[in-house]
Amino acid sequence: MDNTSGVGVLDKAATVLGALEAGPLTLAGLVQATGLARPTAHRLATALEHHRLVARDLQGRFILGPRLGELATAAGEDRLLAAAGPVLTALRDATSESCQLYRRQGEQRICVAAAERLTGLRDTVPIGAVLSMHAGSAAQVLLAWEEPERMHRGLMGAKFTATALAGVRRRGWSQSVSERELGVASVSAPVRGPAGRVVAAVSVSGPVERLGRAPGRLHAQAVVTAAARLTEALRRNGGS
Repeated sequence: MDNTSGVGVLDKAATVLGALEAGPLTLAGLVQATGLARPTAHRLATALEHHRLVARDLQGRFILGPRLGELATAAGEDRLLAAAGPVLTALRDATSESCQLYRRQGEQRICVAAAERLTGLRDTVPIGAVLSMHAGSAAQVLLAWEEPERMHRGLMGAKFTATALAGVRRRGWSQSVSERELGVASVSAPVRGPAGRVVAAVSVSGPVERLGRAPGRLHAQAVVTAAARLTEALRRNGGS
């Protein structure tokens, strides 16, 4: 299939953004990845940087810029959140525990929806809370299906290992006990966009006293079912 639009400069800009999807690139790396002439690659990358579609990391390499995340959020968030409300409420009612939906943003994850336990001791994670990608079952899910290089970077400083993530991929869900916060256990499962990419993580969390040392035994099936419902909702709606 011909993936050119007939508007050369846009096609080349799209090629630059596509190359950066795999990770940071120097100018030389960008030239090699795109096949563009060095002056052309530099001109396009700096023009895209002006519009915040491209940025630089601490080493000066080109990376995807923050504007892309803002646009993606605007495109996908409403569809995901519209489906998330009733799904998380049903999950909370099925498990009697607090439930959350997380999306990755850079090297952090954000709680974008939640359904709180109605009574008793809760594990409250407010909507908008920014949490680490280095600990917790949701972080494991959001990292487990990443490309190898990005996964390797994400494991640096993490409280879980590559072996643990291999287990997550095999089971289709993750669990953690006192990993993000002492005394808190959680179970998470991946939500996938229409292209199959993991776009969010559904979680059930609560005190270890209630969920135990193997919380997946209690709640994995319910969490996987909730994640599948959200995946199906995104597939139907052509979502994020």
